Amino acid sequence: MMHKYKSIEAKTCLAEKRVAFVGDSRIRQLFYSFIKIIDPGRREDGNKHEDISFEDESSSVNVDFLWHPEANNSMKERLISWTHEASAKPDVVILGAATWSIKLHSGSSEALQQYKVNLTAIAVPLERLADHGEVYWVLQDPVNEEVLSENRKMITNQQLRLYNEAAVDALNSSKRNSRSRVKLLVASRQAALETISQSDDGLHLPESTRNVGAMILMNSVCNKLLRPIDGSCCQMLPPPNLLQKLSACFFLGSAVVLLVLHVLGNNRHRRPVPPDVESLQEKKPATAAVPLGQKAPFQALCRMGIIMGYFYLCDRADVFMKEQKFYTHSTFFIPLIYIFVLGVFYSENSKETKLLNREQTDEWKGWMQLVILIYHISGASAFIPVYMHVRVLVAAYLFQTGYGHFSFFWLKGDFGLYRVCQVLFRLNFLVLVLCVVMDRQYQFYYFVPLVTFWFVIIYATLALWPQILQKRANTSGMWHLGVLAKLLGILLFICFFAYSQGFFESIFSVWPISKLFELNGSIHEWWFRWKLDRFAVIHGMLFAFIYLVLQKRQVLSEGKGEALFSAKISNLLLFLSVISFITYSIWASSCKNKTECNEMHPYISVVQILAFILIRNIPGYARSIYSSFFAWFGKISLELFICQYHIWLAADTKGILVLIPGNPSLNIMVSTFIFVCVAHEISLITNDLAQVVIPKDSVALLKRLGAVGLFSLVVLLLARGSKPTPGA
Repeated sequence: MMHKYKSIEAKTCLAEKRVAFVGDSRIRQLFYSFIKIIDPGRREDGNKHEDISFEDESSSVNVDFLWHPEANNSMKERLISWTHEASAKPDVVILGAATWSIKLHSGSSEALQQYKVNLTAIAVPLERLADHGEVYWVLQDPVNEEVLSENRKMITNQQLRLYNEAAVDALNSSKRNSRSRVKLLVASRQAALETISQSDDGLHLPESTRNVGAMILMNSVCNKLLRPIDGSCCQMLPPPNLLQKLSACFFLGSAVVLLVLHVLGNNRHRRPVPPDVESLQEKKPATAAVPLGQKAPFQALCRMGIIMGYFYLCDRADVFMKEQKFYTHSTFFIPLIYIFVLGVFYSENSKETKLLNREQTDEWKGWMQLVILIYHISGASAFIPVYMHVRVLVAAYLFQTGYGHFSFFWLKGDFGLYRVCQVLFRLNFLVLVLCVVMDRQYQFYYFVPLVTFWFVIIYATLALWPQILQKRANTSGMWHLGVLAKLLGILLFICFFAYSQGFFESIFSVWPISKLFELNGSIHEWWFRWKLDRFAVIHGMLFAFIYLVLQKRQVLSEGKGEALFSAKISNLLLFLSVISFITYSIWASSCKNKTECNEMHPYISVVQILAFILIRNIPGYARSIYSSFFAWFGKISLELFICQYHIWLAADTKGILVLIPGNPSLNIMVSTFIFVCVAHEISLITNDLAQVVIPKDSVALLKRLGAVGLFSLVVLLLARGSKPTPGA
């Protein structure tokens, strides 16, 4: 993958350095494209066949072009002079020449032999310069022979191939200790082969291709210094840190214990039915299920270890290739249409017809997650209308968080520690393991900190005195005002933090809280994510409260095939919902930039969410069916969202994982199959381990929480002195 360097990044990398381009008009083109990365406003106003200088005073960057169209004694003397002048020695040298030698000598074989002799002589000072800096020899790009002028007709692709072979032989023969010091710049040739037909004169490349070559060069020079996440080329992989090594030992130790237990013949494992800790409709508690055998947790840890090994190989080891994302409308909308056809095809009757029943919420999470996955892999964030619609989907997830947790606490009144630990473990287990194995900060997986934070806020709000439950509220309507007062308290809390960025950052910058919410030493990402959907959770809580009150008073008609409201009200609400969808789409299509639209998003996203809920639930027949296809994905939506970072996408979501090079369609099918299977398996592993890690006995649970707290403190102290690597 190639990082697209911005001006500020290029200046940071090249600060107080000298870069020299030496060669002919093709190298001059590369020189101009290179300095335009540093200064995008730079014009190509230098005289032809003369030296050209560029200096950026703010960063003390000096880039020079030196006119030497042939690899001859003149070029050699220039290079030798640099080996003697330590103060004026360039840090980076880029050279290339051949077309003038072919042109002046009409492509004769004698000229080719002399070219090889000259390069062999030039290789000696090049090696000396490479001892203290970087030296690149640019191999010749192809030409479009049909467009070449008469005085250039002798510059054929066959001649260029021979000259490139001569350059490779001459420079490689100067290897010392089996290590090449002069680097051959060949990557841009691939782009040139595709675009040389667009050249005006057949010799010089189109500007877009020249820019690619310059960006490749910038990646080669700067990636090892700045280590951008999406710059997977030209940099050494960092060695595993202490925590990564310890995690590998832990998983290997689990495998050894499992092997010992297997040899001893302890084979009594049966998988229990796991509880769903995130929904209102819970399954049978784990304590009532068949207990896990001794081997079960070690089997789960072994499976997790194998999966984490795959994660590491995909996105931290130099095993699989990565490729850039390139957005087109077809790469987003065609898969979108395909999955929705599948979703409709796998429709089944619902077990219940209540508004937002369990099957329907799973379906909702499932199709939203699939849309988000397609959005990420297609790079659709570059298209603002799609970006804004996906922002609504993220808000809808948080809306469901508020709706689901409020409903559970309101109806069940279970504020026990066991329930809280179950939810927190289910949300955070995978992310915490990835933070260690993949050497990433907790905030990097931003959605999990977000839903965890809001769960804690919901729990604290409803658990604090007075605890208002539906049973108590049925005795007096005044308790309803108490619930609204608590919701108002959350709203005031949100508004205060939203308009006090300095106070917000000071609170979350305190150690050890900062370790949870900082990303690359800054709290800004957490501030941005929190603020963007700050009202979504309270909207979900308020909706749940209103719905449950109306349901209790039997205002809604939730029977099979019955419309939710009377015919007139139902038709009116459906009409308004459709209008709101159309209006939002028009508004999103008119967005000029993300910043302006994001300012409006927290206030209007709820309208789209409510419109969808009404359209999906007002007609009785719509509540009576659901898509089992989407619902299946909805049950593992959290795992899908997190796993995509490293084993479907790559370079921490900046690129696409390539398991099968050269066949994009087959690659995406294979990587997607593995990705979905891994996400499903992690969901099962998480449920298995939750039963072992979180006992229902309060005393045992408190002891384990104390042990976890002590372990977390040790990990934080170990990580305090080290910074995660910024890229893979």
